[in-house]
Amino acid sequence: MRLGGFVHLPRLLDKARAAASGKLGEYIYPCPLDKRLFQFSGVDPEALLAQAKLGKSDTEMLAWFVSQMKPARTPWEIEAWSRWLESLTPGDADRHQSFADAIKTLAPGREDIRTTFDRLELDDYVSFGGKA
Repeated sequence: MRLGGFVHLPRLLDKARAAASGKLGEYIYPCPLDKRLFQFSGVDPEALLAQAKLGKSDTEMLAWFVSQMKPARTPWEIEAWSRWLESLTPGDADRHQSFADAIKTLAPGREDIRTTFDRLELDDYVSFGGKA
């Protein structure tokens, strides 16, 4: 899912709102994936959290987010970065093992979980009552 062309931004905003309201649960803000978006955009995680506390809509948060980017990014840069992040795989051996363990736990019969986003979607689905 994307917002303003940014992959992960909708999830990041949900997590910031949850953190701002004290309902983050087991999620982490900012997690390593969040930090990748912050690094690309130059937006400060604490500043985004402060904006989330104001109860702004996704449209308002997007406008604020874009206004805070340093450096400003073109639509093609955002698209290229988002495609890269969507294709991200676990990385090192420890992360691969953690990834495999999560699939064994959540959906041992699935063979289509390959990217970090595939695993996140699976985890969210199962965490909120879905059957993998």
